[in-house]
Amino acid sequence: MSCCTPSRDFSSGSFEPGLPPSANMKADQPPRRINFQATRSFVGTDEPIIARDGEGPRRPVKLRRFALETTTVTNARFTTFVAATGYVTEAERFGWSTVFRGLLPPGSADAALPAEGDLRWWTKIDGACWSSPEGSGSSIAERMDHPAVHLSWADARAFATWCGGRLPTEAEWEHAARGGLTDPRFPWGDEEPTDGRVFCNIWQGEFPRSNSLADGYLGTSPVDRFAPNGDGLYGMAGNVWEWTQDAFRVRSASQDAKARNKTARETSEKVLKGGSFLCHRSYCYRYRIAARSAMTSDSSTSNAGFRVAYDL
Repeated sequence: MSCCTPSRDFSSGSFEPGLPPSANMKADQPPRRINFQATRSFVGTDEPIIARDGEGPRRPVKLRRFALETTTVTNARFTTFVAATGYVTEAERFGWSTVFRGLLPPGSADAALPAEGDLRWWTKIDGACWSSPEGSGSSIAERMDHPAVHLSWADARAFATWCGGRLPTEAEWEHAARGGLTDPRFPWGDEEPTDGRVFCNIWQGEFPRSNSLADGYLGTSPVDRFAPNGDGLYGMAGNVWEWTQDAFRVRSASQDAKARNKTARETSEKVLKGGSFLCHRSYCYRYRIAARSAMTSDSSTSNAGFRVAYDL
């Protein structure tokens, strides 16, 4: 669990200018799939920035042919899935989910930011789920082309299975995110985003108290709002974290890594990739391709979604 991916297992009421969208994108229809050929690739990096997350070491992998959808799953598509199947998400069954306080109505008790705590910007909101992202009374009506959020790993797998796909592996996700480049830091290359050069939906300003909104969004943005990478994939950095099918593991023989891996196994933590609208270089520099995070598989938040992969 990191500062921007809070897991469900906690004991109190709160947790310790882009390019125009694609003209062909219809929020309720499956996006285009990009096919990737079988190849030798790699995952991770030998120059980790957040080593405790298990970003390294870089290791070779053999990939079979696969396809990946160009965008994360939208609210419109998830609405279609629920209407067709009657599926009930884990957040709905639990009766609550975790919401970034900055998205809540100003002046509400839950929106107030506590003075201390590593995860103080998160709060448990009764009724928060994919269709009511900020709790009872909120709506996705104006966000149908935004990514569906408040979805657990099992929810993401259920949708992927319904449409004949699966979740990508971490290695597949990283290979696709590079967009044909050799070893870029970001899906577009090595240039760091700034308020003047906006490549993705992340936090601008001083987190968590002020956001300059240089990218135009406080929370999620439309899934194809910013320019795609070289392979035509949108949103591989920022906007929402993306579930992968992989169990979380830190590849190290250190005692800290062994303890971390033991916890990950016991709590069924899974790997997420890509960062989110809450990432900022000063505290959560995880919108890099090699960066990663973890949540327990039953967790759901206002900044985590998924995209669908397919076997070829």
